[in-house]
Amino acid sequence: MLRLGAAFVVLLALAGYLVVRYGTGGRTAARCTVVSGDGDGAVYRLSPQQAGNAATISAVGTSRGMPERAVTIALATALQESHLDNLDHGDRDSLGLFQQRPSQGWGSSAEIMDPAYAAGAFYAHLAKVPGYSRLPLTVAAQRVQHSGYPQAYAKHEPHATLLAAALTGRAAATLTCEDGSLDRPGDPARVRRALVHDFGSGVLETAASSVPRGAGAASPAADPRSSSSPQAAGGGGRSVTVPVRAGAGTGGGDVRRRGWELAHWAVANSSRLGIAQVSYGGRQWSADSGGAWRTADGDDKPGTAAAGTDRVVIVTAR
Repeated sequence: MLRLGAAFVVLLALAGYLVVRYGTGGRTAARCTVVSGDGDGAVYRLSPQQAGNAATISAVGTSRGMPERAVTIALATALQESHLDNLDHGDRDSLGLFQQRPSQGWGSSAEIMDPAYAAGAFYAHLAKVPGYSRLPLTVAAQRVQHSGYPQAYAKHEPHATLLAAALTGRAAATLTCEDGSLDRPGDPARVRRALVHDFGSGVLETAASSVPRGAGAASPAADPRSSSSPQAAGGGGRSVTVPVRAGAGTGGGDVRRRGWELAHWAVANSSRLGIAQVSYGGRQWSADSGGAWRTADGDDKPGTAAAGTDRVVIVTAR
């Protein structure tokens, strides 16, 4: 009986593997993974939808000049309030990632359901908390949220810390996603709109032509490698090239940190936007290769002039 029971368990496990592996055309189910850049083995797994919402929260924070600690606080709060799902319901009239209430002055229902708006509203309140970056995370989050369970934020701090390190670009090549259903074509114009929506109008501009966040729509960059140019490198018209400028984002003058922030944002949004490939700094992520970051082939090898630390190249699916 023990042998029969063991054999039955093995068969069930094999059946489950076959359903996942071959029921999606030989690909694995969509998921994203964040690993620690400190080599301590910490891992956090989440869905592509959660990863995309987390990337928006981080992008809005860094675009406002908020430090990584602020992004960690925001992510831990959203993990507790909504598990990083953009909920259209909640306690009383609570909505969205942070369960903000229209009746309490957080904005209209439509505004709160926009992850970028909701994140901006959270940061605006957090910035008014004196010394928030030095406070315990639970205290800082509670000063904004006024939750009935303030200690609940604490359990999310380790995962929020991992996410913030990756999404602000401090921990390079630590966020990966694999999509078992990336058979739909992507749209470069949609990718550009999403970048501007999360990072602000200056994200697609070169240093010479950048404009402040909120100053109006981005104009085509003069650099021929710009995503707005028909000569954008690679992808045969399917690519979006994002310039990496010093002084942008949380990292300030750290160009590589800014580059990894943009690259991780693209990977986190790959399922939603139909992104098939992301390249930065001699590394390349591909949706059809298990979702891992690998050394880029050809001219993009590390140490060459084409390694691309001055730009992130996003290629959409056919």
